[in-house]
Amino acid sequence: MRRLLALLLLWTTHSLADLPVLRFSVAESWSMPLVRIEGDQPVEGLVFDLIQALAQEVGVRPEYHVLARLRMQQAMDAGDIDVRCYVSSQWFNDRPGNFVWSIPLIHQRDVLVGRPGDAAPARPEQLPPQAIGTVLGYAYGTLEPLFAQGRLQREDSRSQQLALQKLQVGRYQHAVSNELSVAWFNQGLPAGQRLQVQAVLEEQALGCMVRNDPAIPTQGVLRALVRMRQSGEIERIVQRYGATGYSGEVLGVRP
Repeated sequence: MRRLLALLLLWTTHSLADLPVLRFSVAESWSMPLVRIEGDQPVEGLVFDLIQALAQEVGVRPEYHVLARLRMQQAMDAGDIDVRCYVSSQWFNDRPGNFVWSIPLIHQRDVLVGRPGDAAPARPEQLPPQAIGTVLGYAYGTLEPLFAQGRLQREDSRSQQLALQKLQVGRYQHAVSNELSVAWFNQGLPAGQRLQVQAVLEEQALGCMVRNDPAIPTQGVLRALVRMRQSGEIERIVQRYGATGYSGEVLGVRP
């Protein structure tokens, strides 16, 4: 029996090694529920599951490149990555000419988050001058004019989770986060200690970008994502990490 199991493991290992490789980017600033990184490699999370399912659908072996957010564009320009997922066209001033966009896959809301019991402003511009918890390398279109005017100041953290932890312990009064991360962070906390979503800042349709290169199955990846959304696979992955109270939508997003 042990010999049979060993042979099966050897066969599986060789089968995976024989598959063509696709290089996927992973932002080191991501935290759960998007991804958990151990030893410079993702091991679980929404984006990890999405990439694993996509690789299986296409018949490739995923190779993960964990990068700082500010190095993503450089890696794309240099041809060091083939697929970048969980990304919005709103994050680019210029359309990347050597990458092709997938269909929209996930609807994300960026929200202003406050501490329990704090009064919620009707609009961000009503906030008094203060520091706002942000993530290094992230752009916040709605708040940029307020940053430029000096009415608000960024206080950058390396990850979304760290930004929320600093808010929780009172380093600042407000932070910016995607709605799913707030819901995940609040899991297990007593009702009176949960961070509060105070305003929706932006809504984005997120998808994947695939390098347009004859050496990789660009169209095969794009078609696989269409099949995964139509079959409900994308929705099931999001729901797997959708904490109670998360109101994000998967299907019917705006392109």
